[in-house]
Amino acid sequence: MGAAFGLMILLSPVAFSANGFLVLFGLAGLIVVFGGVIATAFMSFSATDVRVALAAIPALLRQRSTTRADLRLDMNDILHWARLIKPNGLGAMRASLDEHSVRHPFVKYGLNMVLSEYRPDDVRAMMETAAEACYDRDCVPVDVLRAMTSHAPAFGMVGTLVGMIVMLCELNDNIANTGAALAVAFLSTLYGVVSARMIYMPAAARLQQEVDDRQRRHSLITEGMVMLVRGETPSHIQDRLNGFLPSEQHDYFDVIASHAVTDFGPVARRAGDLKVPPRLAAPSRVTVA
Repeated sequence: MGAAFGLMILLSPVAFSANGFLVLFGLAGLIVVFGGVIATAFMSFSATDVRVALAAIPALLRQRSTTRADLRLDMNDILHWARLIKPNGLGAMRASLDEHSVRHPFVKYGLNMVLSEYRPDDVRAMMETAAEACYDRDCVPVDVLRAMTSHAPAFGMVGTLVGMIVMLCELNDNIANTGAALAVAFLSTLYGVVSARMIYMPAAARLQQEVDDRQRRHSLITEGMVMLVRGETPSHIQDRLNGFLPSEQHDYFDVIASHAVTDFGPVARRAGDLKVPPRLAAPSRVTVA
């Protein structure tokens, strides 16, 4: 919808002109701007990073995927493993895992750290290092798109200058076609500005959001693995990991709401007399893709 609205605004000035939409089409300008930007990107970055960046452009036309469901699934998996470890130790969790039960590479890496019985500080340090390295690698395609954003207007000016040079070289006593030739030359500038602001910049912002979401997921997994190594209770782990979820998805016993609903009278009851309802049962273990 955003792309359609942007195109509608862009094309509205010429929609009712005599020449119609063909006035905005110039093959030479398209070649100079898009070809020059892509060529510069391949000269500046690795081919793999450029391909990832270019693949993010069609993603603008798709609904952005959310990691909220992934965060909840990761938390449920960690709680499932905590319930296995608490009474039976690491052996129970090790017996429940196989090479197909965990597909997410970062989760698999964290489980290997837990089963290797490293100290909690060591697990945190290693997983944070892996998360930061992954974040740095994922940010490279974002840098590619931002570089393309800055190069596109420059190549638009290059196309305009080339068009004007060609026009002046062919200029003679007959200047009837000068206006049309000048309009074609300025199309390159239009292509450069529009592609930078409506293609490369939104794609970079979209990809940056996905990278940030992946980083938040890695933070939740890291905290969960550290708490597994510490041997924390499932309820403690759940309350800690709730902080990574949106507030509407938090799953914990609300002491404030319980106190507001229950009439304790002028004298507060002892903590031992309070009957805390059972926690919401977490869903069964879900395989993370």
